[in-house]
Amino acid sequence: MRAKIMARVQQFTHRLRIEAHAVWLSARDPQVPLPTRLIGWLVAGYALSPIDLIPDFIPVLGMLDDLLLLPLGIWLFTRLIPDDRWAVHLATAEAASHRPVSNKAAIVIVLIWLGLLALIAMQFMAMRFY
Repeated sequence: MRAKIMARVQQFTHRLRIEAHAVWLSARDPQVPLPTRLIGWLVAGYALSPIDLIPDFIPVLGMLDDLLLLPLGIWLFTRLIPDDRWAVHLATAEAASHRPVSNKAAIVIVLIWLGLLALIAMQFMAMRFY
């Protein structure tokens, strides 16, 4: 029973991620009407923003706003966008979700950032504060 629930939650979050990506792609499409694109920018901005209406560290309510507002925004956006444009962007987002991920590239990027932080720390320690 628990595995079935977890599978449904994973399926829901995967679908939400793909639809949020499709909203972002649609908001950038000049063939989508401007008012719809503006709503798309708001929905995509909320999905990508690190700032929530209710912070995630507040138990239950912090996650509840993401589980309600994001699907509601996506639902509204899909009602406003022409069906043919939505189908194209949804298919593009679905295909992008199956692209391979390079763990080696991620490690290289993390090492570059750590190296830059080490250089900054060494420069800061070399300063003399009188």
